[in-house]
Amino acid sequence: MKLSQFKYKLPPEAIAQHPVANRDESRLLVLNKKTGEVEHKIFKDVINYFYEKDVFVFNDTKVFPARLFGNKEKTGAEIEVFLLRELNADLKIWDVLVDPARKIRIGNKLYFGTDDSMVAEVIDNTTSRGRTLRFLYDGDYDTFKRTLFSMGETPIPKSLTRKAEPADAERFQTIFAKNEGAVSAPTAGLHFSRELMKRMEIKGIDMAYITLHLGLGNFREVDVEDLTKHKMDSEQITVTKEAMDIVNTAKDEKHKICAVGTTVCRTLESCVTTQGRLSEFAGWTNKFIFPPYDFSVPDAVISNFHLPYSIFLMMIAAFGGYDKVMKAYEAALKEGYRFGAYGDAMLII
Repeated sequence: MKLSQFKYKLPPEAIAQHPVANRDESRLLVLNKKTGEVEHKIFKDVINYFYEKDVFVFNDTKVFPARLFGNKEKTGAEIEVFLLRELNADLKIWDVLVDPARKIRIGNKLYFGTDDSMVAEVIDNTTSRGRTLRFLYDGDYDTFKRTLFSMGETPIPKSLTRKAEPADAERFQTIFAKNEGAVSAPTAGLHFSRELMKRMEIKGIDMAYITLHLGLGNFREVDVEDLTKHKMDSEQITVTKEAMDIVNTAKDEKHKICAVGTTVCRTLESCVTTQGRLSEFAGWTNKFIFPPYDFSVPDAVISNFHLPYSIFLMMIAAFGGYDKVMKAYEAALKEGYRFGAYGDAMLII
């Protein structure tokens, strides 16, 4: 397929700027991938499409406050620093993006905090925008990490045309977030409330947890028309033996597997054997899924409504069928669904 096939007209006002008051009360569009039939529900109705021993697979990654604002030494110019990943805990070295990149060179120092209590030195240029920083901090590691994160803000997506607010620290995080390392939330999981998950538990629906730490590569523009030539950035994933056993047992017993989000889809499909069984794994994936693609593990997928040209939309189109998904998106726009990270949800079943 071609990149241009994933263009559609998305009015700016359709992108949700804030979440709904209650997590499980966003709207839910249900798409039957066999018939193309569309239903309009409320998210908490999702439980009605599953039965005892069906399995929901969640991504338990935890977002950290990755966006910082510092000042360059001497000039005092404001620099936005986006923490990507920790490269060396002992030496306090981080891989980051900086903006504006043209003002930052090797050897420059950046100061953070109202009292300039945190200082970092640029030790490498990795890409046009990327840098490697070494934080010059004398305290112990735990204090350093707490101090650094206290200066950061929640990395809400650029599609939100506002600054991060205090409420985002809680709402741009799933209620089951556990393993820190993501620079963006697995947004399909944001719709799950404690009440809904308790109802699922009472109904006998099983839950499994995998980890994929979302990186900014997910949001990098696809700049090739031929999708086979797009290269995904690698992201760290973990599938535990416990998750593997829950999923494989359900598949053996012919129960449904619901992947909560595209990150779960990618992780499951990165760790599947030739016999269609999930395997235990800890490592990295750069798997890029777009139509046509035959999924081995999930029978159903929950996802938000994604922006034009995004790799997330491509994966959803691969699962639900390109024509059916694009028609469902048309219906969602017509019905006033909210798009983006804080928007409404879609169940493909």
